[in-house]
Amino acid sequence: MRANELALKLSILRLTSDEWMAPLFGDGDAHGRRDILEGRMIWVAQEVLQSGASVILDFGCWSPEERYAIHVIAGLAHATFTMEYVEVPATVRHARCDMRWVESPETTFAMSSTDHDRFLSTFQPPTTSEQAYGPVPNPPEGNKTWAAWASRQWPTLPLLDK
Repeated sequence: MRANELALKLSILRLTSDEWMAPLFGDGDAHGRRDILEGRMIWVAQEVLQSGASVILDFGCWSPEERYAIHVIAGLAHATFTMEYVEVPATVRHARCDMRWVESPETTFAMSSTDHDRFLSTFQPPTTSEQAYGPVPNPPEGNKTWAAWASRQWPTLPLLDK
């Protein structure tokens, strides 16, 4: 909801994988296709940033690694990275999920409360340092750069820092 609000208020392109997964694949993950789709969205976002326009990536970034990689990729496009983390009570999250299924099923997939809680259990909230835009740590072991890590995480994302 916050991403929609910002996109409308600021006239910014918003890319969200949830609205693409169901129409394209009929499923929320479709055997790893979410990472493939998100990789293309990140690539499009970088192209938009390089043009001087703004973009909102409105998807999970459920791990610090994903957030750091996107932060670095924005920097490669000479853009400012901004992260908004909004905590929403479980009852509100469940109600919004149910409402989205009723109001716009073509943009989502069926999800029970148990499914919702199971997915959420894998989320790693941003640390205080991340939220304060502290220094970006070195990429995970075995990766020369964050862009290299990102191109493995999101298979359709080209290596952007060649």
